[in-house]
Amino acid sequence: MHQPEYRDHASGVFQLPWTYLHAIKDYTDMVAHLESEPDARAVVNFAPILLEQIEDYAIQIETWLERGEAIRDPLLAALGAEDMPQSAEQRLWLAQSCLKANRTHMVEPWPIFKGLVDMVAWMQHQDHTIDYVSDQFLVDLLVWYHLAWMGETLRRSDLRIKHLIEQGTHFSMRDRRVLIEVIGENLTRLLDRYRLLAKQERIELSLTPYGHPIMPLMIDLSSAREAWPEVVLPEEPKGYPDGVRRVSWHLEHGQAVFKRVFGMSAKGCWPSEGSISGPTLDMLGQAGFRWAASGETVLANSLKASGRKLMESRDWLYTPYRYGDSGVRCFFRDDKLSDAIGFTYSTWHGDDAAANFVHELETMAVSQEEGHAAPKIVSVILDGENAWEYYPANGYYFLSRLYSLLAEHPMIQMTTFSEALTLVDSVGEGMQGVALAQEMTTKSSARQTTPAQPPTDRLRRIVSGSWVYGTFSTWIGDHDKNQGWSMLIAAKQAYDNALAEHKLSEDSLHRASEQLAICEGSDWCWWFGDYNPSGSVSDFDRLYRLHLTNLYRFLELDPPDYLSHAFTYGGGDPVTGGTMRRGQDPA
Repeated sequence: MHQPEYRDHASGVFQLPWTYLHAIKDYTDMVAHLESEPDARAVVNFAPILLEQIEDYAIQIETWLERGEAIRDPLLAALGAEDMPQSAEQRLWLAQSCLKANRTHMVEPWPIFKGLVDMVAWMQHQDHTIDYVSDQFLVDLLVWYHLAWMGETLRRSDLRIKHLIEQGTHFSMRDRRVLIEVIGENLTRLLDRYRLLAKQERIELSLTPYGHPIMPLMIDLSSAREAWPEVVLPEEPKGYPDGVRRVSWHLEHGQAVFKRVFGMSAKGCWPSEGSISGPTLDMLGQAGFRWAASGETVLANSLKASGRKLMESRDWLYTPYRYGDSGVRCFFRDDKLSDAIGFTYSTWHGDDAAANFVHELETMAVSQEEGHAAPKIVSVILDGENAWEYYPANGYYFLSRLYSLLAEHPMIQMTTFSEALTLVDSVGEGMQGVALAQEMTTKSSARQTTPAQPPTDRLRRIVSGSWVYGTFSTWIGDHDKNQGWSMLIAAKQAYDNALAEHKLSEDSLHRASEQLAICEGSDWCWWFGDYNPSGSVSDFDRLYRLHLTNLYRFLELDPPDYLSHAFTYGGGDPVTGGTMRRGQDPA
């Protein structure tokens, strides 16, 4: 589970609503599925910067309900406003904001919402038509937008949501207040629900470094060449200044936030986008992490570089690996199974998709490589929030059936990475059968039955890369992504100069350090480039430049003029709107 920082830290205003919308839809449904299946096991990974935003929203709604204090998200604030905006520009923005939902699975199932959306789509191409739209039209559109983003488990269980859906039109201020109460209740309880499951050892909670940075690139930009020798890097010859110290900051600060929120330290780390390198794993070990995880192609590249021949059975994939003396064990993602959930099963009947997934695991269980007695730990790792809007009912039928089949299966047992490693360490031997592990949604693996050979192997070399194609091409290497890095490096140099000059107060330096961490996040360069949709590119270009501008201002410096101008535009039409990518390059 991760979202970048959407707050403008100068004003406190959220620039995009995705944190609270994904919270009431995906994060709520994920924990509900885990609660409903007592024998389910999963690893759920949170970026600390997301945890802080969820807490912020919960507090905002509480103070709005109790004291009428302003909500700092324009869309959510509009839902609770006594009056709709009067200017044509604001009204059009509000109407267009309510179009941002999957047409097939979030709009068309609701005839009234579909009719409202169709009218807005028509109005966008007709001058001045927004002037004739009533306030009630905007109110109903807003309410339906939030009902469409509501988690399926909430729609099925909360009588207040059921009543609003049945009412359908002419929502009152009281109706809107009730809807915000539901949103607030679920945001307030959300992290406690995950914490309780972790306390009961039904899930494991892990973290990503605080701001979700690509750690190998911060440590050494040239690490991008290991899997992609021809990559064109930014012109700065020395790379990212003092990146090792910044990585340490993200790890330490992230763990501190995680411990404050969940009352425990994370034993495992999903490095941002599964991005690892040898130095990254060393630093994770030094920071006290027990395990990490990455992508299948990273492992394949690393084994080949070590001179190892890869068998077609892929048994080499289904075991944890040690690297160096770090003490960290690294698991690697099964791309086929992970991407089947992310990209394939959404068009299948839920029962058929779940049955196919289980069949794939059963096939692995009975097709051991000759002479290979060690168990198979199959790591299924995917985005915890963006896949489900492409499924009917937010993946409800698929996930319910999948958890049920896995929980009752005699050959397949679900577990967590730490549980798997505890068994290995305590018994000195592996676990029999197949194991399944899925970060953010359904990680599972086999618990101990009969002794087997120790499954941990060793890696002599790590070829740096991410879970996306095994390279860093999603974040560096083309003109716009490199320009994003150049802007960040310039801002980091300004930050270092400010520290050296000792001109800022301790409070100002703390604020600047957190703002720098926001700018170091991976999401900005993810979106830069022509292959992504122009609307999303525009949003993230603007937000990135806003965050960099705030950093300069917190350093009491004038921001460079180029931060006032867009530098990347997009225009592509990728699968899933660019929010997810496959583990292996489809080319």
